[in-house]
Amino acid sequence: MKLTFYGATREVTGSMHLLEINGSRILLDCGLYQGHRADTYERNLNFPFNPASIDALVLSHAHIDHSGNIPNLVKKGFNGPIWATAATRSLCTAMLRDSGHIQEDDAEYLNKKRKRKGLPPIEPLYTIEDAVRSLENFIGVPFHRPIPVAPGVKLTFVNAGHILGASHVVLDLEEKGRKMKLVFSGDIGRPHQPIIKPPEPPQGADVLISESTYGDRIHEKPDDAKRKLRRTILETYHRGGKVIIPSFAVGRTQEIVYALHQLMEAKKIPQIPIFVDSPLAVDVTEIFRLHPECYNHEVRQFLEATDERDPFGFSRMTYIRSVDKSKELNFLKDPAVIISASGMCETGRILHHLKNNIENPNNTILFVGFQAEGTLGRRILDGAPEAKIFGEMYKVRAHVESINGYSAHADKNELASWLQAVGPKRLRRMFVVHGEEEAARAFADTARHLGVRDVQIPVRGQSFEL
Repeated sequence: MKLTFYGATREVTGSMHLLEINGSRILLDCGLYQGHRADTYERNLNFPFNPASIDALVLSHAHIDHSGNIPNLVKKGFNGPIWATAATRSLCTAMLRDSGHIQEDDAEYLNKKRKRKGLPPIEPLYTIEDAVRSLENFIGVPFHRPIPVAPGVKLTFVNAGHILGASHVVLDLEEKGRKMKLVFSGDIGRPHQPIIKPPEPPQGADVLISESTYGDRIHEKPDDAKRKLRRTILETYHRGGKVIIPSFAVGRTQEIVYALHQLMEAKKIPQIPIFVDSPLAVDVTEIFRLHPECYNHEVRQFLEATDERDPFGFSRMTYIRSVDKSKELNFLKDPAVIISASGMCETGRILHHLKNNIENPNNTILFVGFQAEGTLGRRILDGAPEAKIFGEMYKVRAHVESINGYSAHADKNELASWLQAVGPKRLRRMFVVHGEEEAARAFADTARHLGVRDVQIPVRGQSFEL
Protein backbone atom coordinates (compact mmCIF):
# COMPACT_ATOMS: atom_id res chain seq x y z
CA MET A 1 0.00 0.00 0.00
CA LYS A 2 1.36 3.40 -0.96
CA LEU A 3 0.08 6.97 -0.67
CA THR A 4 1.37 9.82 -2.84
CA PHE A 5 0.31 13.41 -2.27
CA TYR A 6 -0.04 15.48 -5.44
CA GLY A 7 -2.07 18.52 -4.29
CA ALA A 8 -3.26 20.58 -1.32
CA THR A 9 0.12 19.99 0.32
CA ARG A 10 1.08 22.95 2.51
CA GLU A 11 -1.56 24.90 0.58
CA VAL A 12 -5.36 24.92 0.40
CA THR A 13 -6.00 24.21 -3.24
CA GLY A 14 -5.74 21.42 -5.82
CA SER A 15 -6.65 18.49 -3.55
CA MET A 16 -5.36 15.23 -5.09
CA HIS A 17 -3.90 12.10 -3.45
CA LEU A 18 -3.11 8.69 -4.96
CA LEU A 19 -3.60 5.35 -3.20
CA GLU A 20 -1.94 2.27 -4.71
CA ILE A 21 -3.09 -1.14 -3.47
CA ASN A 22 -3.28 -4.66 -4.94
CA GLY A 23 -2.20 -3.30 -8.30
CA SER A 24 -5.05 -0.73 -8.36
CA ARG A 25 -4.55 3.04 -8.44
CA ILE A 26 -7.27 5.05 -6.70
CA LEU A 27 -7.30 8.84 -6.81
CA LEU A 28 -8.76 10.73 -3.85
CA ASP A 29 -10.11 14.03 -5.23
CA CYS A 30 -9.02 15.76 -8.43
CA GLY A 31 -9.16 19.46 -7.68
CA LEU A 32 -8.11 22.53 -9.61
CA TYR A 33 -5.05 24.35 -8.39
CA GLN A 34 -5.95 28.03 -7.94
CA GLY A 35 -3.37 30.79 -7.55
CA HIS A 36 -1.22 33.02 -9.74
CA ARG A 37 -2.49 32.76 -13.33
CA ALA A 38 1.02 32.08 -14.67
CA ASP A 39 1.35 28.98 -12.47
CA THR A 40 -2.12 27.52 -12.65
CA TYR A 41 -2.53 26.65 -16.32
CA GLU A 42 0.55 24.43 -16.70
CA ARG A 43 0.07 22.76 -13.33
CA ASN A 44 -3.58 21.95 -14.00
CA LEU A 45 -2.95 20.92 -17.60
CA ASN A 46 -0.24 18.34 -16.88
CA PHE A 47 -0.89 15.56 -14.38
CA PRO A 48 2.10 14.04 -12.55
CA PHE A 49 0.86 10.58 -13.61
CA ASN A 50 -0.83 9.01 -16.61
CA PRO A 51 -4.60 9.62 -16.17
CA ALA A 52 -5.34 6.40 -18.09
CA SER A 53 -3.50 4.47 -15.34
CA ILE A 54 -6.03 5.49 -12.67
CA ASP A 55 -8.61 2.77 -11.98
CA ALA A 56 -11.10 4.78 -9.88
CA LEU A 57 -11.63 8.21 -8.37
CA VAL A 58 -13.24 8.86 -4.99
CA LEU A 59 -14.53 12.41 -4.60
CA SER A 60 -15.01 13.87 -1.12
CA HIS A 61 -17.16 16.82 -2.21
CA ALA A 62 -18.00 19.17 -5.06
CA HIS A 63 -15.92 22.28 -4.33
CA ILE A 64 -13.77 23.12 -7.35
CA ASP A 65 -10.49 22.79 -5.44
CA HIS A 66 -11.50 19.14 -4.95
CA SER A 67 -13.43 18.30 -8.14
CA GLY A 68 -12.50 20.92 -10.72
CA ASN A 69 -9.88 19.03 -12.74
CA ILE A 70 -12.02 15.92 -13.29
CA PRO A 71 -13.01 16.89 -16.87
CA ASN A 72 -9.33 17.25 -17.77
CA LEU A 73 -8.57 13.86 -16.17
CA VAL A 74 -11.27 12.22 -18.31
CA LYS A 75 -10.18 14.17 -21.39
CA LYS A 76 -6.65 12.80 -20.94
CA GLY A 77 -7.62 9.15 -20.71
CA PHE A 78 -9.22 8.31 -17.37
CA ASN A 79 -12.25 6.09 -17.92
CA GLY A 80 -12.95 4.61 -14.50
CA PRO A 81 -15.82 5.21 -12.08
CA ILE A 82 -16.05 8.41 -10.04
CA TRP A 83 -17.57 7.56 -6.68
CA ALA A 84 -19.39 10.39 -4.89
CA THR A 85 -22.46 10.98 -2.77
CA ALA A 86 -25.70 11.67 -4.63
CA ALA A 87 -25.74 15.34 -3.62
CA THR A 88 -22.10 15.76 -4.67
CA ARG A 89 -22.90 14.34 -8.08
CA SER A 90 -25.86 16.73 -8.37
CA LEU A 91 -23.68 19.71 -7.50
CA CYS A 92 -20.96 18.64 -9.95
CA THR A 93 -23.46 18.67 -12.81
CA ALA A 94 -23.71 22.44 -12.31
CA MET A 95 -20.22 23.23 -11.08
CA LEU A 96 -18.15 21.38 -13.67
CA ARG A 97 -20.16 22.79 -16.56
CA ASP A 98 -19.69 26.26 -15.10
CA SER A 99 -15.96 25.61 -14.69
CA GLY A 100 -15.76 24.52 -18.35
CA HIS A 101 -17.36 27.81 -19.33
CA ILE A 102 -14.78 29.69 -17.25
CA GLN A 103 -11.91 27.70 -18.84
CA GLU A 104 -13.17 28.63 -22.31
CA ASP A 105 -13.52 32.31 -21.36
CA ASP A 106 -10.07 32.40 -19.74
CA ALA A 107 -8.44 30.88 -22.82
CA GLU A 108 -10.20 33.39 -25.08
CA TYR A 109 -9.04 36.29 -22.87
CA LEU A 110 -5.44 35.05 -22.72
CA ASN A 111 -5.33 34.39 -26.46
CA LYS A 112 -6.22 38.02 -27.20
CA LYS A 113 -3.20 39.10 -25.14
CA ARG A 114 -0.99 36.39 -26.67
CA LYS A 115 -1.98 37.43 -30.19
CA ARG A 116 -0.88 41.01 -29.51
CA LYS A 117 2.49 39.65 -28.37
CA GLY A 118 2.82 37.37 -31.39
CA LEU A 119 2.47 34.22 -29.28
CA PRO A 120 0.59 31.10 -30.40
CA PRO A 121 -2.89 30.51 -28.93
CA ILE A 122 -3.52 28.11 -26.06
CA GLU A 123 -6.37 25.64 -25.70
CA PRO A 124 -8.75 25.85 -22.74
CA LEU A 125 -7.91 23.43 -19.96
CA TYR A 126 -11.24 21.80 -20.82
CA THR A 127 -14.56 22.82 -22.33
CA ILE A 128 -18.19 22.64 -21.29
CA GLU A 129 -18.48 19.58 -23.55
CA ASP A 130 -15.56 17.91 -21.73
CA ALA A 131 -17.24 18.64 -18.39
CA VAL A 132 -20.54 17.11 -19.52
CA ARG A 133 -18.72 14.02 -20.83
CA SER A 134 -16.99 13.51 -17.45
CA LEU A 135 -20.38 13.35 -15.69
CA GLU A 136 -21.01 9.99 -17.37
CA ASN A 137 -18.36 8.49 -15.05
CA PHE A 138 -20.07 9.56 -11.81
CA ILE A 139 -21.77 6.99 -9.59
CA GLY A 140 -23.86 8.34 -6.69
CA VAL A 141 -23.62 6.46 -3.40
CA PRO A 142 -25.69 7.06 -0.23
CA PHE A 143 -24.03 7.86 3.08
CA HIS A 144 -23.20 4.86 5.29
CA ARG A 145 -23.53 2.36 2.42
CA PRO A 146 -20.30 0.26 2.16
CA ILE A 147 -19.42 -0.55 -1.45
CA PRO A 148 -16.41 -2.33 -3.03
CA VAL A 149 -14.54 -0.03 -5.41
CA ALA A 150 -11.39 -2.10 -6.16
CA PRO A 151 -9.86 -5.42 -5.07
CA GLY A 152 -9.33 -5.17 -1.31
CA VAL A 153 -10.95 -1.73 -1.08
CA LYS A 154 -14.36 -1.04 0.46
CA LEU A 155 -15.64 2.56 0.46
CA THR A 156 -18.06 4.18 2.90
CA PHE A 157 -19.07 7.83 2.80
CA VAL A 158 -19.74 9.52 6.15
CA ASN A 159 -21.27 13.00 6.49
CA ALA A 160 -18.53 15.67 6.77
CA GLY A 161 -20.91 18.56 7.54
CA HIS A 162 -19.01 20.91 5.20
CA ILE A 163 -21.34 21.55 2.24
CA LEU A 164 -24.25 19.68 0.73
CA GLY A 165 -23.13 16.09 0.11
CA ALA A 166 -19.64 16.54 1.55
CA SER A 167 -18.18 13.37 2.99
CA HIS A 168 -15.42 11.84 5.01
CA VAL A 169 -14.01 9.03 2.86
CA VAL A 170 -13.61 5.78 4.80
CA LEU A 171 -11.64 3.04 3.03
CA ASP A 172 -11.38 -0.44 4.52
CA LEU A 173 -8.24 -1.89 2.93
CA GLU A 174 -6.84 -5.41 2.69
CA GLU A 175 -3.63 -6.43 0.95
CA LYS A 176 -1.75 -9.72 1.39
CA GLY A 177 -3.68 -10.51 4.56
CA ARG A 178 -3.05 -7.09 6.12
CA LYS A 179 -6.10 -5.00 7.00
CA MET A 180 -6.24 -1.28 7.57
CA LYS A 181 -8.83 1.50 7.81
CA LEU A 182 -7.81 4.66 5.95
CA VAL A 183 -9.86 7.83 6.50
CA PHE A 184 -9.59 10.88 4.25
CA SER A 185 -11.33 13.76 6.00
CA GLY A 186 -12.12 15.79 2.89
CA ASP A 187 -13.07 19.20 4.28
CA ILE A 188 -14.31 19.06 7.86
CA GLY A 189 -17.44 21.07 8.63
CA ARG A 190 -18.51 22.83 11.79
CA PRO A 191 -20.79 21.45 14.50
CA HIS A 192 -23.28 24.36 14.34
CA GLN A 193 -23.56 25.33 10.68
CA PRO A 194 -26.67 27.26 9.62
CA ILE A 195 -28.07 24.75 7.11
CA ILE A 196 -26.16 21.45 6.93
CA LYS A 197 -26.16 18.64 9.47
CA PRO A 198 -23.00 18.51 11.64
CA PRO A 199 -20.03 16.25 10.81
CA GLU A 200 -19.88 12.64 11.97
CA PRO A 201 -16.28 11.79 12.91
CA PRO A 202 -15.46 8.29 11.56
CA GLN A 203 -14.45 5.68 14.11
CA GLY A 204 -11.66 3.12 14.10
CA ALA A 205 -9.18 4.78 11.71
CA ASP A 206 -5.63 3.43 11.49
CA VAL A 207 -4.37 6.03 9.02
CA LEU A 208 -5.81 9.54 8.67
CA ILE A 209 -5.42 12.16 5.95
CA SER A 210 -6.81 15.36 7.44
CA GLU A 211 -7.38 18.89 6.24
CA SER A 212 -6.01 21.77 8.33
CA THR A 213 -7.31 24.96 6.69
CA TYR A 214 -7.92 26.76 9.96
CA GLY A 215 -5.55 24.74 12.12
CA ASP A 216 -4.13 27.92 13.66
CA ARG A 217 -7.23 30.10 13.97
CA ILE A 218 -10.44 30.40 15.96
CA HIS A 219 -13.64 31.41 14.15
CA GLU A 220 -16.22 33.83 15.37
CA LYS A 221 -19.25 32.15 16.84
CA PRO A 222 -22.27 31.90 14.50
CA ASP A 223 -24.25 34.42 16.59
CA ASP A 224 -21.30 36.85 16.50
CA ALA A 225 -21.10 36.42 12.73
CA LYS A 226 -24.78 37.23 12.35
CA ARG A 227 -24.38 40.34 14.54
CA LYS A 228 -21.43 41.50 12.42
CA LEU A 229 -23.40 40.89 9.23
CA ARG A 230 -26.25 42.99 10.64
CA ARG A 231 -23.89 45.78 11.74
CA THR A 232 -22.14 45.89 8.35
CA ILE A 233 -25.42 46.11 6.46
CA LEU A 234 -26.85 48.81 8.76
CA GLU A 235 -23.69 50.97 8.60
CA THR A 236 -23.52 50.71 4.81
CA TYR A 237 -27.25 51.35 4.50
CA HIS A 238 -26.98 54.56 6.53
CA ARG A 239 -24.11 55.71 4.30
CA GLY A 240 -26.36 55.11 1.30
CA GLY A 241 -23.99 52.48 -0.07
CA LYS A 242 -24.05 48.93 -1.34
CA VAL A 243 -22.66 45.80 0.31
CA ILE A 244 -20.71 43.70 -2.21
CA ILE A 245 -20.19 40.12 -1.01
CA PRO A 246 -17.78 37.89 -2.95
CA SER A 247 -19.14 34.47 -2.15
CA PHE A 248 -18.60 30.86 -3.14
CA ALA A 249 -21.57 29.68 -5.15
CA VAL A 250 -21.80 26.43 -3.19
CA GLY A 251 -22.68 26.61 0.47
CA ARG A 252 -21.60 30.13 1.40
CA THR A 253 -24.10 31.94 -0.83
CA GLN A 254 -26.96 29.83 0.53
CA GLU A 255 -25.82 30.45 4.12
CA ILE A 256 -25.67 34.22 3.64
CA VAL A 257 -29.08 34.27 1.94
CA TYR A 258 -30.53 32.22 4.80
CA ALA A 259 -28.95 34.57 7.40
CA LEU A 260 -30.35 37.65 5.61
CA HIS A 261 -33.75 35.94 5.47
CA GLN A 262 -33.63 35.44 9.25
CA LEU A 263 -32.54 39.05 9.91
CA MET A 264 -35.33 40.47 7.76
CA GLU A 265 -37.95 38.19 9.32
CA ALA A 266 -36.81 39.44 12.74
CA LYS A 267 -36.89 43.07 11.46
CA LYS A 268 -33.23 43.54 12.43
CA ILE A 269 -32.23 44.95 9.04
CA PRO A 270 -34.20 47.15 6.60
CA GLN A 271 -36.12 45.66 3.72
CA ILE A 272 -33.39 46.41 1.17
CA PRO A 273 -33.09 44.53 -2.13
CA ILE A 274 -30.74 41.54 -2.20
CA PHE A 275 -29.34 40.16 -5.44
CA VAL A 276 -27.57 36.87 -6.05
CA ASP A 277 -25.76 37.56 -9.30
CA SER A 278 -24.23 34.23 -10.27
CA PRO A 279 -25.77 31.72 -12.65
CA LEU A 280 -23.93 28.95 -10.83
CA ALA A 281 -25.22 30.06 -7.43
CA VAL A 282 -28.75 30.09 -8.85
CA ASP A 283 -28.32 26.54 -10.16
CA VAL A 284 -26.74 25.37 -6.90
CA THR A 285 -29.53 26.90 -4.83
CA GLU A 286 -32.01 24.86 -6.86
CA ILE A 287 -29.98 21.74 -6.00
CA PHE A 288 -30.05 22.70 -2.31
CA ARG A 289 -33.84 22.89 -2.56
CA LEU A 290 -33.87 19.31 -3.87
CA HIS A 291 -32.08 17.96 -0.79
CA PRO A 292 -34.07 19.01 2.32
CA GLU A 293 -33.02 15.72 3.92
CA CYS A 294 -29.60 17.37 4.43
CA TYR A 295 -31.03 20.33 6.40
CA ASN A 296 -30.37 20.52 10.11
CA HIS A 297 -32.98 20.96 12.82
CA GLU A 298 -32.59 24.76 12.95
CA VAL A 299 -33.64 25.20 9.31
CA ARG A 300 -36.67 22.97 9.74
CA GLN A 301 -37.72 24.95 12.83
CA PHE A 302 -37.30 28.28 11.00
CA LEU A 303 -39.42 27.12 8.06
CA GLU A 304 -42.14 25.92 10.41
CA ALA A 305 -42.10 29.19 12.38
CA THR A 306 -42.31 31.37 9.24
CA ASP A 307 -44.80 29.11 7.49
CA GLU A 308 -42.47 28.94 4.47
CA ARG A 309 -41.06 26.02 2.55
CA ASP A 310 -37.97 27.65 1.06
CA PRO A 311 -35.13 29.06 3.20
CA PHE A 312 -33.55 30.66 0.10
CA GLY A 313 -36.49 32.61 -1.34
CA PHE A 314 -38.25 35.66 0.13
CA SER A 315 -39.75 38.94 -1.00
CA ARG A 316 -36.57 41.06 -1.20
CA MET A 317 -34.53 38.33 -2.86
CA THR A 318 -33.69 38.33 -6.59
CA TYR A 319 -31.69 35.63 -8.37
CA ILE A 320 -30.01 36.76 -11.59
CA ARG A 321 -28.95 34.60 -14.51
CA SER A 322 -28.82 36.89 -17.55
CA VAL A 323 -25.92 39.16 -18.44
CA ASP A 324 -28.28 42.06 -19.17
CA LYS A 325 -29.90 41.86 -15.71
CA SER A 326 -26.43 41.66 -14.17
CA LYS A 327 -25.34 44.83 -16.00
CA GLU A 328 -28.43 46.65 -14.71
CA LEU A 329 -27.02 46.34 -11.18
CA ASN A 330 -24.28 48.79 -12.20
CA PHE A 331 -26.89 51.56 -12.28
CA LEU A 332 -28.35 50.95 -8.82
CA LYS A 333 -28.34 54.17 -6.81
CA ASP A 334 -30.02 53.01 -3.62
CA PRO A 335 -28.62 50.70 -0.92
CA ALA A 336 -28.56 47.03 -1.81
CA VAL A 337 -26.73 43.77 -1.13
CA ILE A 338 -25.06 42.07 -4.10
CA ILE A 339 -23.76 38.54 -3.63
CA SER A 340 -21.65 37.24 -6.51
CA ALA A 341 -19.02 34.63 -7.34
CA SER A 342 -16.19 33.81 -7.34
CA GLY A 343 -15.51 33.86 -3.62
CA MET A 344 -11.81 34.73 -3.99
CA CYS A 345 -12.47 37.36 -6.70
CA GLU A 346 -10.45 35.52 -9.33
CA THR A 347 -13.17 35.05 -11.97
CA GLY A 348 -16.85 35.63 -12.57
CA ARG A 349 -19.27 38.53 -12.24
CA ILE A 350 -17.87 39.66 -8.88
CA LEU A 351 -15.04 41.32 -10.80
CA HIS A 352 -17.52 43.63 -12.56
CA HIS A 353 -19.17 44.55 -9.25
CA LEU A 354 -15.80 45.27 -7.66
CA LYS A 355 -14.76 47.41 -10.62
CA ASN A 356 -17.95 49.46 -10.35
CA ASN A 357 -18.07 49.78 -6.55
CA ILE A 358 -14.59 49.54 -5.03
CA GLU A 359 -13.76 53.24 -5.42
CA ASN A 360 -16.92 54.47 -3.63
CA PRO A 361 -16.29 55.08 0.11
CA ASN A 362 -20.00 54.61 0.86
CA ASN A 363 -19.81 50.96 -0.20
CA THR A 364 -18.52 47.91 1.66
CA ILE A 365 -16.67 44.89 0.30
CA LEU A 366 -17.58 42.11 2.72
CA PHE A 367 -15.56 38.89 2.64
CA VAL A 368 -17.30 35.86 4.15
CA GLY A 369 -14.89 33.08 3.13
CA PHE A 370 -11.24 32.06 3.05
CA GLN A 371 -8.98 34.03 0.70
CA ALA A 372 -6.00 32.01 -0.54
CA GLU A 373 -2.58 33.56 -1.04
CA GLY A 374 -2.09 35.07 -4.47
CA THR A 375 -5.78 35.82 -5.07
CA LEU A 376 -7.29 39.27 -5.63
CA GLY A 377 -9.56 38.73 -2.63
CA ARG A 378 -6.56 38.14 -0.37
CA ARG A 379 -4.80 41.29 -1.62
CA ILE A 380 -7.88 43.44 -0.98
CA LEU A 381 -8.44 41.86 2.43
CA ASP A 382 -4.79 42.42 3.38
CA GLY A 383 -5.23 46.15 2.78
CA ALA A 384 -3.82 46.74 -0.69
CA PRO A 385 -4.45 50.41 -1.63
CA GLU A 386 -5.18 49.45 -5.25
CA ALA A 387 -6.71 46.44 -7.00
CA LYS A 388 -5.98 45.30 -10.53
CA ILE A 389 -9.26 44.31 -12.21
CA PHE A 390 -9.46 43.42 -15.90
CA GLY A 391 -5.95 44.80 -16.37
CA GLU A 392 -6.69 48.23 -14.87
CA MET A 393 -5.86 49.62 -11.43
CA TYR A 394 -8.63 50.84 -9.11
CA LYS A 395 -8.28 52.65 -5.78
CA VAL A 396 -9.68 50.67 -2.83
CA ARG A 397 -11.85 53.38 -1.27
CA ALA A 398 -14.76 51.16 -0.19
CA HIS A 399 -14.80 49.83 3.36
CA VAL A 400 -13.35 46.33 3.57
CA GLU A 401 -14.79 43.94 6.16
CA SER A 402 -14.56 40.23 6.80
CA ILE A 403 -16.59 37.70 8.74
CA ASN A 404 -15.06 34.29 9.37
CA GLY A 405 -17.94 32.94 11.43
CA TYR A 406 -19.61 31.70 8.24
CA SER A 407 -16.70 29.49 7.33
CA ALA A 408 -17.72 25.96 6.40
CA HIS A 409 -14.35 24.70 7.69
CA ALA A 410 -13.79 23.66 11.28
CA ASP A 411 -11.49 26.01 13.21
CA LYS A 412 -8.56 25.08 15.45
CA ASN A 413 -10.70 24.01 18.41
CA GLU A 414 -13.30 22.27 16.24
CA LEU A 415 -10.57 20.34 14.41
CA ALA A 416 -9.18 19.22 17.77
CA SER A 417 -12.62 18.09 18.94
CA TRP A 418 -13.17 16.22 15.65
CA LEU A 419 -9.80 14.48 15.99
CA GLN A 420 -10.57 13.55 19.60
CA ALA A 421 -13.76 11.87 18.39
CA VAL A 422 -11.88 9.99 15.65
CA GLY A 423 -9.52 8.58 18.27
CA PRO A 424 -5.99 10.04 18.05
CA LYS A 425 -4.24 7.43 20.20
CA ARG A 426 -5.43 4.62 17.96
CA LEU A 427 -3.98 6.20 14.82
CA ARG A 428 -0.79 4.67 13.47
CA ARG A 429 -0.11 7.57 11.13
CA MET A 430 -1.61 10.92 10.29
CA PHE A 431 -1.00 13.11 7.24
CA VAL A 432 -1.87 16.80 7.49
CA VAL A 433 -2.92 18.41 4.19
CA HIS A 434 -5.10 21.26 2.84
CA GLY A 435 -3.62 24.03 4.95
CA GLU A 436 -1.08 26.78 4.40
CA GLU A 437 2.17 25.93 6.15
CA GLU A 438 1.55 27.70 9.46
CA ALA A 439 -1.94 26.23 9.78
CA ALA A 440 -0.73 22.74 8.87
CA ARG A 441 2.10 22.89 11.41
CA ALA A 442 -0.24 24.17 14.11
CA PHE A 443 -2.71 21.32 13.56
CA ALA A 444 0.13 18.79 13.42
CA ASP A 445 1.27 20.05 16.84
CA THR A 446 -2.31 19.75 18.12
CA ALA A 447 -2.46 16.15 16.85
CA ARG A 448 0.81 15.25 18.58
CA HIS A 449 -0.44 16.83 21.81
CA LEU A 450 -3.61 14.71 21.58
CA GLY A 451 -1.53 11.55 21.28
CA VAL A 452 -1.04 10.81 17.57
CA ARG A 453 2.28 8.98 17.37
CA ASP A 454 3.33 9.70 13.79
CA VAL A 455 2.27 12.99 12.16
CA GLN A 456 3.54 14.01 8.72
CA ILE A 457 3.05 17.18 6.67
CA PRO A 458 3.77 15.93 3.14
CA VAL A 459 5.20 18.03 0.34
CA ARG A 460 3.93 17.77 -3.21
CA GLY A 461 4.92 14.50 -4.87
CA GLN A 462 5.97 12.81 -1.62
CA SER A 463 5.12 9.10 -1.23
CA PHE A 464 4.67 6.96 1.87
CA GLU A 465 4.46 3.20 2.27
CA LEU A 466 1.64 2.20 4.61
